[in-house]
Amino acid sequence: MKLYLSVIGIAMAVVAALNLIFEVAPWYYVIAAVIWCTALQFALDGLLAIIIRITPDRYFGADDPHFAVSESAQALYKRLRVSRWKDSVLELGGLGGFSKKSLKEPTNPKYIEKFIIECNKGVVTHRLSYPIGFLAMLTVDGICAFTVALPIAVVNVFLNVLPTLVLRYNTPPLQKLLSRMNKKLSAAADASARN
Repeated sequence: MKLYLSVIGIAMAVVAALNLIFEVAPWYYVIAAVIWCTALQFALDGLLAIIIRITPDRYFGADDPHFAVSESAQALYKRLRVSRWKDSVLELGGLGGFSKKSLKEPTNPKYIEKFIIECNKGVVTHRLSYPIGFLAMLTVDGICAFTVALPIAVVNVFLNVLPTLVLRYNTPPLQKLLSRMNKKLSAAADASARN
């Protein structure tokens, strides 16, 4: 959380300072625009998270091909060394009732399936946040749409790309684990039926 708040705070300070140095607008408008655009990013991201949270799980199924992670994507995540920095990325799923910070029930197939669904919901939320953040540009007058709202929207994209990468990185191992569990349960059920 400290890392994210630091990035946001530094971005706000840099955007405000550059706009004040180059006298893009009156100082009070620059400060108000920086605060407004940042607050709007939080509000839009939060609204998206709420909408996705209340959307039924069936649209984010663990075996839904729309959420499949290709081998080339998995290779990219390895090249980006996601495994090294993924624990530093902010995870706010616990606010919605399901934390994805760690596996609490690694032997429960229902829990693993729910974990995958929550990862898929997170991916959709973060991906929708990329373009939605640029709506702030419509709410600021003149050049500040480009000198204030645009840079803040870009920071918002960056801060949403990171968790997207982590969620997509974590999904294939969870799917393999779920598949193994389901095969064991199916074999146990077959053996029980034969007896």
